[in-house]
Amino acid sequence: LYHTDIGRLTGKSNANGIDLDNFNWSAYGLVVIDESHNFRGNPLEKTGSDGTVKSNRAQWLMEKVIKSGSKTKVLMLSATPVNNTLRDLRNQIAFITEGKEDALFECCKIKSISQLLKNTQTQFSNWATDNAQKKSGSLKPLLDKLDSGFFKLLDELTIARSRKHIVNFYGVDSVVKFPHRLKPHSVYPGIDLDLQFPSYESLNQQILKYKLSIFTPSSYVKADKQAKYEVLAGKQISAFTQTDRESFLIGMMKVNYLKRLESSIKSFEISISRTLEKIEKLEAKIAQFKSNHTQTLYLESLSPDEDELDEEDLEQWQVGKKLKFDLTDLDLDRWLIDLQSDKAALAHIHNNALLVTPEKDAKLYELKTLITAKINQPINTGNKKIIIFTAFADTANYLYNTLKTWYSQEFKLDCALVCGSMTQTTLGKNDYDSILVNFSPLSKNRAKMSSVKETKDIDLLIATDCISEGQNLQDCDTLINYDIHWNPVRIIQRFGRIDRLGSINESIQLVNFWPTPDLDNYLNLKERVESRMALVDMTATGEDNILNTNQLHELVENDLNYRNQQLKKLKDEVLDLEDMDESLSLTDFTMDDFRVELSNFLDTHKKHLHDSPLGLYAIVPAPGGEYAEIYGNRVFSESEKEIVKAGVIFCLKQKQEAESNAAINPLSPYFLAYIRTDGTVRYNYTHAKHILEIYRVLCQGVTLPYEKLCELFNTETDYCEKMADYTELLKTAADEMISVFKKRSAHKLTSERGALIAPLKQQLDNLNQFELVTWLIVK
Repeated sequence: LYHTDIGRLTGKSNANGIDLDNFNWSAYGLVVIDESHNFRGNPLEKTGSDGTVKSNRAQWLMEKVIKSGSKTKVLMLSATPVNNTLRDLRNQIAFITEGKEDALFECCKIKSISQLLKNTQTQFSNWATDNAQKKSGSLKPLLDKLDSGFFKLLDELTIARSRKHIVNFYGVDSVVKFPHRLKPHSVYPGIDLDLQFPSYESLNQQILKYKLSIFTPSSYVKADKQAKYEVLAGKQISAFTQTDRESFLIGMMKVNYLKRLESSIKSFEISISRTLEKIEKLEAKIAQFKSNHTQTLYLESLSPDEDELDEEDLEQWQVGKKLKFDLTDLDLDRWLIDLQSDKAALAHIHNNALLVTPEKDAKLYELKTLITAKINQPINTGNKKIIIFTAFADTANYLYNTLKTWYSQEFKLDCALVCGSMTQTTLGKNDYDSILVNFSPLSKNRAKMSSVKETKDIDLLIATDCISEGQNLQDCDTLINYDIHWNPVRIIQRFGRIDRLGSINESIQLVNFWPTPDLDNYLNLKERVESRMALVDMTATGEDNILNTNQLHELVENDLNYRNQQLKKLKDEVLDLEDMDESLSLTDFTMDDFRVELSNFLDTHKKHLHDSPLGLYAIVPAPGGEYAEIYGNRVFSESEKEIVKAGVIFCLKQKQEAESNAAINPLSPYFLAYIRTDGTVRYNYTHAKHILEIYRVLCQGVTLPYEKLCELFNTETDYCEKMADYTELLKTAADEMISVFKKRSAHKLTSERGALIAPLKQQLDNLNQFELVTWLIVK
C-alpha cells in the first residue's frame, strides 16, 4: 500500500488496486513502513495546540493499524530518521512502543522515552550552540552529558546499515557491487544567451527591496483597530504576532523567487506572473469596496499557491493561521500606493523574463549540450539513459515541452515526465509505473511484468522530487540536478536512485547545475532570509522548544553554515548520507559493526576467549609515531594519526555490579578508557564507540604480535617488573571514569524525578572496585 492510502475508507489503492472499502487494517502481525520519516506528525496527539481536532496519517496508523486487532510488530525503514530535532525520532519510536512511555523500562531502565529524548535534545542543542565546541568538532562535552539511556534506546531499537558497513560485512563485491562514482561535473550556465537579463546577485538585490505588501495586510490596519486583530491573532499564534508571521512569509516569498530563478527562467516568470495576478485581483476588490461602502468585504491574508513551492517549504507556510480583515479597518489608500509600487517593479522584471525565450535560455542550451555529449560518448557502453531532477513542477513541464520534439527527432529516442500526479511520455502508455519501468526495465524486472507491454525504452526522464525516494532506477548512469536543492540531503537522495547495489554500470555520473561559480557569495545571499525562515520552522510548533530566541538564531545559523559547507563539497565529491549528519549521527550510538565482527570471531575462537585469563595485553604502534613503519604499506588518514597517539586503552569491569548503574554507563559493568602517555584521558567510557573504532584501526586483521615492540616493552619494564608508569596511567584513567560517573549520577538525580541510582556501596569510588580485563598499549 502507499502512505496516501492511510486514512482512506473508500476507493481502491493506487498501489495494487486493493478495495479499501473492505480492507481490514488491523489484521496484520507485521507492518513494514518504508520511508518512515514521512510520518512526521505525533501519533499520540489528537488535538492541535489551538484546540482543534487534527487527523494525521501518523495518528491513524497508530490507532487503526498498530493498536487495533492482533498484536502488531513494526519494522520502519528510513535513511533519514532525524531531520531537525529528536521529535522526529520520538514520533517513530512511538509506533514501535505503541506510545507507552515505559515500554523500554525492562530492557533499558528508561522510565519515560519522551522525557529522555527531550533531555537529549536539550543537551544536543546546547552543544550545537557552543561555537567553540562546534568548530573544533569536539563531541566529548556532548557525550559526557548525554544520558546513557539514549545510547541504550538507539542500540536496542535501531539497526544502522551504512554503505561502508554493507561493503565491509556483506561481501557484496563477490556477487553485486556499488558502481564507481565519477567526480561530480559542475556546470555554471548563465540565464540569457544575449546577456540582457540581470545576474543572480543584482536581481536578488532588487527582490530584497520589494515590499510585497500584498502579503502584509496587518501593516495597514488603522491604529484604532489594531487591538482587535491582536486579540484575533493572539488566539491563534502563541509565539508570533500576526505582523511577525507576515514578515516571515514575505522573506520566504523573496527566497522563493530566488530559488525559482535558479531552477529556470520559466519557473521564475510564472512565479512573478502569479504574484502580479494576485495584486490585480486585490486592487479590483479594493476598487469594488470603495465604490460601494455599504457592502462589507473581508480579505483573507494570503499565502502562495502550492505549486509555487518545493516540497520542504510547504510545511513552513503553515506557520500561524490566516486572518480575515474587514476592509473597513484598513488604510486602503496607503496600501494601494504600496501595491502599485510593487506591481510596477514586478512587471518590469516579468517583462524582462518573458524576453528570455527557449531559444535564448542559456541554461537550457547547456542542458542540450550535455545530453548530446552523453549520447555520443556514453559513460558505459551503449547506455544513453539520463535522469534530470528539478525541485519545481513548472520547470519540469518547461523542460519536457521544450526538449521532447528536439530529443525525439535528433536522437530517435523517447523521453518522459514524472511530476507528482502529472505524467507524460513520447512512448505509448504514460502512467506513472509504466514510465519508470520502461525507463529502468532491468532493475524493475519488466520482462516478468504482464501488465507492461512496451519493449522500447525511455532514455530521458525529467522528474521532480516525487521520485527522489524509494525507486530503483539504476539502469541509468547519469543524473543531472538541473537545480541545486538547498537541502544537501535531498541531492544525495536523488543520486541514490542510480547509486545502488546491483547496478549494471561500472561508473555513474552526477552533474550539478550551479547558479554562479562564486558559491560563497551566492550562499550568503540566500542565507540572509533563510535563517529567519528556518527559525520559524523550529519554533512555530511550540513543542519541545527549550531554547531562547538568541540560542535559536545561533543554532539556525550554525545549521545553515553546515549545510552550505556540504553543498560546496558536492562540487567535488559525492557524499553519503552518513557523511551528512553533522559530526554526530545515530550510528555513533549503535554497535552493529562490532557485533558482526564479534559474531564472526566467536565462530572460530569462542573456546579460546572463554578460557582467556584476565589482564591480557597487546602492543601496537601509533599510526603517526616513530614505529609506524612496522605497519608497512598500510595507509592511515590524517585524522587517525592525529587522534591515535601513544598511550593505553584499558578495559575494566566493576566488581560489584549494580543494575541501576546501567543508567549511567550503557556498557555496565564494563568501562573503557583511552589515556595518552602524558596523562590526558582522550576518551572515557561515555565514548565506547570511539574507543572500539580505535581498536579496529589498530588491530583488525593483525594475527601475530609485533615482536619489535614486545621486546621494547620487556626491556623498558624489565619483563613487567617495573610497571609504575602504567600503574599511574591506570589510576588516572580510573579517576577520570569515577569522576564522570559521579557527575552523571548527580545530574540524573537532579534532572530526572524518581531516577534509579545505585546504593552508595555499589557506586564507584576508587580503583579497587575494578578488575582489569584487558589493556592495549599504543607505542
